Amino acid sequence: MIGNLVWDDLQVFLAVVRSQTLSGAALRLNLGIATVSRRIERLEAAIGQPLFLRQQTGYRLTEDGAALIERAEEMEAAARSLSGTRQQAEVSGTVRLATAETFATHLILPEIGRLRTAHPAMTLEIVTDIATANLHRRDADIALRMVKPDRGNVSLQRLGVLGYGLYGSPAYMAARTHRPDAAAFEGDSFIGWTEIHAHLPAAGWLDRLLQGRRPGLITSSVASQYAACVAGQGLAVLPHFLAGPELVCLKAELGIDQDIWLVTQSDLAQSRRVKVVAEFCRDLVARHRMRLNGVG
Repeated sequence: MIGNLVWDDLQVFLAVVRSQTLSGAALRLNLGIATVSRRIERLEAAIGQPLFLRQQTGYRLTEDGAALIERAEEMEAAARSLSGTRQQAEVSGTVRLATAETFATHLILPEIGRLRTAHPAMTLEIVTDIATANLHRRDADIALRMVKPDRGNVSLQRLGVLGYGLYGSPAYMAARTHRPDAAAFEGDSFIGWTEIHAHLPAAGWLDRLLQGRRPGLITSSVASQYAACVAGQGLAVLPHFLAGPELVCLKAELGIDQDIWLVTQSDLAQSRRVKVVAEFCRDLVARHRMRLNGVG
């Protein structure tokens, strides 16, 4: 049976066994998640038996899968011997990733350990001041952005959607239900943006709602708006993924959702280290898609 199998598929099989997830295997092999999935399906079709149990917590071996490990490792050893036991060169060097502070703090950094474990020789530099990190000027190699660039020698890929809602703290929401004007927002206090941030979708939506009325509190960052909202200082327009269980969503659809774009310097698109970071970003947005959209 083993002689009729494709070595590339067995290599993917071993990577999934060792990482227990498709995303981890993809990072190990520098492949797309869809490619890893297809190769596992092809291997299972060739054997005629499922090799893994697909669970929310990861991939777990079936009895047939466990029985295949030893023979797959024998082929792995043989392949290394044929190539002079020379391992594939490590991914090394520095990749500069530009993204929003909230993305870095709440999405990327909590899961960066997977990337660093898979590629310990690589350095990831995260730049959160996007205003100064411009791919057109080559201030960064790759970026996660909510605004589609309209110039520069870059490649673009839409990864998902960032949704926004109107949020308040539980204490604030409990107090406002007793007011007769609650539905019209007339008695509400709002947390708004400084004038230099008037171009932001959240700032524009709030300006249209207030129609000239000044917010009770004005800040210059999403992080400070979130903190003020949690402290009960008023209602704030926040990304769904940031709000979390600490806040109550008063209005989930504001019509200001933004596309999430992966932007890469075109001449770096084939760089191994840049491709590794790009795949990490794709996987991150894909796995948090519902959270980013505000579903569930």
